[in-house]
Amino acid sequence: MLRLLSIELQKLKYNRAAKVISIIYFVLITFIALIASIEFNIGSVNFRVADQGIFNFPFVWHFNTYMAAILKIFFAIVIVSMMSNEYSYRTLKQNLIDGLSKREFVLSKFLTVIGFAIVSTLFVFIVSLILGLSFSDYKEVSIIFSDMEYLLAYFIKLVGFFAFCLFLGVWVKRSAFAIGFLVVWWIAESIIYGLLKWQFFKGTDIAENISQFFPLSAMSNLIKEPFTRLGGVQSAANQLGEEFTKNYDVQLVPVIIVCAWTFLFVYWSYALLKRRDL
Repeated sequence: MLRLLSIELQKLKYNRAAKVISIIYFVLITFIALIASIEFNIGSVNFRVADQGIFNFPFVWHFNTYMAAILKIFFAIVIVSMMSNEYSYRTLKQNLIDGLSKREFVLSKFLTVIGFAIVSTLFVFIVSLILGLSFSDYKEVSIIFSDMEYLLAYFIKLVGFFAFCLFLGVWVKRSAFAIGFLVVWWIAESIIYGLLKWQFFKGTDIAENISQFFPLSAMSNLIKEPFTRLGGVQSAANQLGEEFTKNYDVQLVPVIIVCAWTFLFVYWSYALLKRRDL
């Protein structure tokens, strides 16, 4: 496996676009820290975002993984371009001529996907830990390392999403078309959910029960939005007579669904390559 991973890393080493996009991705994650310095002055009221508890342990794990996951599209570009370059530069055919099997080729790509997800998860962990230690009101060890399941959910979410991008790269061959298809797929899931929710099954939970099995929806369900979990938002909602009853925990069902889709995307990538005349 190390041999397969080293082959892919060697290719990425000379891919300038992949380096630039990866750097932008990590820089943008680091910019989450800039949120801490934002101050609002509204009349006589002055408050700083960091003072609102978004970097308190353990909430910081939820907030940062949710925000960082939004930026995963940058790595998606790297994944699909990594695959499209195999066709453009004919390195795929050369690898097969040199003795690499199609199964090993797909495995090497998937190992790279896992590598990206591990590096990104470790980076988010370090950034979140630094922000929490700098701004959190709670610094007991038991509190700091609670709710760490959000990091696991973040990792699973990245692996699933990148596996989807890998499949699209194998299927479509061109990176621009693959990213375009990804956007179309997201729009299609939204439209289908809207039709189920407002047209066919009004006033029921059937739409949610069906849409949770859609790949992008399942990935989204791994880490739910954290903003309505903030104490200030909860207090404002209570004053308006509203109450949030959402379960913000990482649920087992979305984890299983995303893992199943990940397996299918990798298998379909291999099945396509196996059938395709290269």
